[in-house]
Amino acid sequence: MEECATYDKKSLKKVLGKTADFPELSRDCVAFANAKGGFLHIGIEDGDELPPANQRIEDGLEGKIVRRINELTINVALQVEIVEAENGGQYINLKVFPSKVAVASTTKGQFFYRDGDSCRPLLPDELTRLMNDKPAYSWETKVSLSIPWQNADNLKLQKFVRDICQSDRVSAFVKEKNEEEMLAYYQMIDDNGKLTNLGVLWIGKPEQRARLLYSPIIQYIKYDNEENKVLKYVWDDYRFNPQELLEDIWQTVPDWKESNEVSDGLWRKSVPAYDEKVVRELLCNALVHRPYTTRGDIFIKLYPDRMEVTNPGLLPLGVTTSNILQKTVKRNPHFAKVFYDLHLMEAEGSGYDLMYDKLLSAGKEAPKVMEGDDYVEVTVYRKIIDAENLKLLDFVNQNYSLTQKNRIALGIVAAKQKILSTELSSFLQLQEGERMRSYVDNLVNKGILITRGQKKGNAFLISPRLISGAKFNQKTTLKTVEPHRLKMLVEEDLRLHPKSKISDIFARLPDADIKDIRKLVYAMVADGLLEREGANRNMTYQLAKKK
Repeated sequence: MEECATYDKKSLKKVLGKTADFPELSRDCVAFANAKGGFLHIGIEDGDELPPANQRIEDGLEGKIVRRINELTINVALQVEIVEAENGGQYINLKVFPSKVAVASTTKGQFFYRDGDSCRPLLPDELTRLMNDKPAYSWETKVSLSIPWQNADNLKLQKFVRDICQSDRVSAFVKEKNEEEMLAYYQMIDDNGKLTNLGVLWIGKPEQRARLLYSPIIQYIKYDNEENKVLKYVWDDYRFNPQELLEDIWQTVPDWKESNEVSDGLWRKSVPAYDEKVVRELLCNALVHRPYTTRGDIFIKLYPDRMEVTNPGLLPLGVTTSNILQKTVKRNPHFAKVFYDLHLMEAEGSGYDLMYDKLLSAGKEAPKVMEGDDYVEVTVYRKIIDAENLKLLDFVNQNYSLTQKNRIALGIVAAKQKILSTELSSFLQLQEGERMRSYVDNLVNKGILITRGQKKGNAFLISPRLISGAKFNQKTTLKTVEPHRLKMLVEEDLRLHPKSKISDIFARLPDADIKDIRKLVYAMVADGLLEREGANRNMTYQLAKKK
C-alpha cells in the first residue's frame, strides 16, 4: 500500500532505543488528526509492503507509544493494536482519529496538516482557516432541534427510502434495512433517534427546515448586456429538500434550455448553452461542499456570455484554485454520500473532471474558479471558441474510444493548437510529469496527437493526418509550423526588416508562437546566423554578414 493522505509507514527504529523519535511521530499524528485521520503502520520500512518475517513487537510497546504521543500532543485520539502480517512478521497499527471540533497540536504549540503523502506545518492564515472550518466538518451529524425522526415529513421520508432502494449505487445490505436503520446509516438520525442537521435538511418539514441555522437559500439573477437585473428567482421558503431544490431550479430557469446551433454544409450540431450535467454538478457542489456554519446565500448569476455560481465560505484547507481538478477534501462527507448514492452528483473528486470534460468537448473554455475573501465563485462560459475545433472534437469522440482524461487533454490541445508539455501539465494542475501519461499516451498511440521537441521543449499538436483524413476546413496557423520552416520565415522577415526586435518579428508573424520565435532567434544567434545589437528590451537582430 502506497503512502497517501490517510496512510504512512514508519520504521520500528522510530520507537525503540536511541533511535526513537517520538516528537516526529507526534507531529505526524497531529497532522493526521487535523486532516481526515489515518493509519500509521510502525514496523514497516519505506519501500516495503510487509514487516520483516521474523519481526516481533515487544510486550507493552504499543502502550508506551500511546502514552508518549499523549504526553506530546493535544486533541489527538488514538487506537493501537499489534497486527500479524501475512508473512508472519508483526507491526503496530496506530489509528489516528480525525479531530472533529478542536484543532490538534503538539504540546509545544506546533500545528501540522496531512497534505497528500506528507505532513507539513500550518501557516498562520491556514491555521485560522482550519479553526473556522472545524465546526463545519461536524455540522451535518449534529442535533440542533431535537426532533424525533417519526415527526419528519413522511412523504419525503418515503421518497428517500424508495430512491435509495432503486439506486444501483447502493448495496443490498443497505436496501434491506428498515427506515430507522437506513436513516442511521446515512447519519440522518443520532443514537437517540433525533434528526441530525442533515436529516432535517433532507426529510424535515418546511417549518423544521426554516428553524435550522444556515439552511440553504438560493438566488437566481439574470442580467442584460449592461448588467442590469432583468429577472430574479429566490428559493427561500424551505419547501424543498436538497434533491427537490435542484430539480425545481433546473425546471424553473428557462435560459439553461437554450442551445447554440453550429453548422457547416451537411454537418450540424446543437450545443446546449449550458450543459445540464455541468449546471447540476455546479449546484451540487454549491450545496454539498459549502461550510454550513457560514451565513450567506448561494447566488446563480446569468450574464449574456457566462454563468457565475457564488458560494459562501472558502475552499477546504488543502484545496486551492490551482489544484481543485486533482485535489479532494471532504467537508460534508455524509451529505456527499447521499448525493452520490442517489445519482445527483459524480463521485467525490470527479465533479470538476466532468465539468472540464463536458465544456472542453463542446469547444468551450474550462471552468474558472476564483476564491474571494469569504466566498468561492465558479464561472462557465456560453460561447464556443472555434466551430472547426468543435467539428474535430465531435469527429474524434464519435470514431475513437477515449477516457474522460483523454477528452480533457484533447480539448485543451485543440483549443491551443500547440501546447508545451509543461504548459499542459500546469493546465491539468499536475505536480508530477509522469502522471500526465494517463491523459495523453492513448491519444498519441491512436495517432490523434503528435509530439514535437524534447524534454521541457516537448509539445503536443493535433495530428495533421487526422485533420486531412477527416477533411476539416481547419485554419492554417504558424503555431504548428515545423521549426525549419519557421526558421526560413524568420530569415526572410529579417532580410526585409533588418535590425528588428523579437516583438517586431512576432507582430509580422502573428500566428506563430512568440516563445517559438524567441527560442529560434536565440538558437540562430548561437549558431552565428544572426547578429544582435543593443541590450535588454532594445535588443535588435539582423542576418549575419557573410565572411
